[in-house]
Amino acid sequence: MAILVLAAIFFLGPLISAIRFSLEQTNGKDGLGNYTQLLHNAALGGSLVTSLEIAALTTAIMLALMLPTVVWVRLRLPRLALLVESISVLPIVIPPIVMAAGLATLQSHASAGLSNLIFSSPLTALTPVYVILAMPFAYRSLDVGVRAIDLRTLVDAARSLGAGWTTVLGRVILPNVRTAVLTAASLTVALVLAEVVIAETLLYTTYPVELVDTGQAQLGVAVALSVLSLAITWMLLLAISFIGNRGASRARIGRLL
Repeated sequence: MAILVLAAIFFLGPLISAIRFSLEQTNGKDGLGNYTQLLHNAALGGSLVTSLEIAALTTAIMLALMLPTVVWVRLRLPRLALLVESISVLPIVIPPIVMAAGLATLQSHASAGLSNLIFSSPLTALTPVYVILAMPFAYRSLDVGVRAIDLRTLVDAARSLGAGWTTVLGRVILPNVRTAVLTAASLTVALVLAEVVIAETLLYTTYPVELVDTGQAQLGVAVALSVLSLAITWMLLLAISFIGNRGASRARIGRLL
């Protein structure tokens, strides 16, 4: 019980303090002034749209790459599973500032064609980097989901019925690892909405960069924005849990019928 109380104080204490601080206005009274200012911040809205676009594209590419890789390794190359897991950890081992410095050097020495192709937009410049950064979290999440099902039996049954690999992945494996896929997607979105170092170094204005800049000028607004971001993250996790439990319930009902 004492551990639960200490954990609650550790996690809820800073959150309550942040909410209390976000309600303090410049006139000394409590109110929602810091929250209403967010509705009139055009720069913040534009950066949020940019980050959401990057998050959507990053998630799509990450799932398209990682899910077939995890399935193929577990199905055809189980002896290389440890090696692939070790390679997937490298983005965690390499500090983001090192990657940012390398990308900044490439950006400054890139040809005009390469600059127009990649570095002209944060969408094309940051998405490949964020796919790499999300790889360790996505790979482990998908790997846990794939190992929880009878992969070989499902694949052999589908293949014996004439299904191609695209059908096997999309209509056989994907529904059975829905929770793992949603978890990997949520971790990827959270990473994109929190990464500052690389975007700031490459001089792209994304949502977290704008959040930091706003905090330097308007601390109360930045704290209010952080509270809203945390609330959105919790709602996302609850939605993932609901969808995952709903899919599991349907699967159990289908087996009973």
